[in-house]
Amino acid sequence: MAKDFDLTSQKWLNLIFEDKNKEYGAYELRADSSDRHIKSMIIVTIIGLAAIFLPNVIKSVLPETKDLTQDTDVVMTEFVDNNLEEEQTIKQPEEVPPPPLLKETLGFTETIVAHDEEVDEKDMLQNMQDLNESKTAISIATVEGVAGGTVDIADLAEHKVIIEDTSKKIWDHVEVDPSFPGGPEALMKWLHDNVTFPTVAQENGVSGRVVVKFVVLSDGSIGDVLLLQSLDPSCDKEALNKVKRMPKWIPGKQNGNAVNVWFQLPISFRLSS
Repeated sequence: MAKDFDLTSQKWLNLIFEDKNKEYGAYELRADSSDRHIKSMIIVTIIGLAAIFLPNVIKSVLPETKDLTQDTDVVMTEFVDNNLEEEQTIKQPEEVPPPPLLKETLGFTETIVAHDEEVDEKDMLQNMQDLNESKTAISIATVEGVAGGTVDIADLAEHKVIIEDTSKKIWDHVEVDPSFPGGPEALMKWLHDNVTFPTVAQENGVSGRVVVKFVVLSDGSIGDVLLLQSLDPSCDKEALNKVKRMPKWIPGKQNGNAVNVWFQLPISFRLSS
């Protein structure tokens, strides 16, 4: 009788669905439940066995890895660098030779350009007389010197001993003034072709000139530019900008060397009739 009450048996299934539509889904599911359970058990068993034995199978297929580590004994030895010891040794400073004995010299005086009425003949004659009576040698600089001195300061300058750095000095007057390439006429033409009379100044009836002071450097380029005489803000700006853009000049010279020199330039702004 126990078999008759087995809910999964076909007999019990037919009894429940007697005189009923057996094409109903519940009948189909109950009829196939045993097969589904068996299939599920088989699949779960296969997966479980694969999880247990698969790692061993993979390990047996792969080549065996070799242990490349080696146990070695490390022996510490003392390192001695002879060069390092020499570098750390305090070296005695070499004996500096004494400075040369300079002889007494009188430096060239700066050439000053002045009008005749500004020159005092008495001072000029007195200076010339002092120079003629002096037993001091003429050189590039005034040096008191020492008794028995034999070295001229000019000789030291030739051997790269710096006496006075004149590369940054700006001269007001020099023996040879700087000049525009082509002369004054070329300068006037350049200003005429490049300086523009501002429209605002023309409308306001401005007329006159701007005086600009600038440095002609030893290489001929234009250095600092200053405004000495103003006319109108627009004219002042135009004059300063165009002076800064002028081509290189021929530099001025002092004692035969190119030097930095101040130069003044008036620039006129007038309407042509």
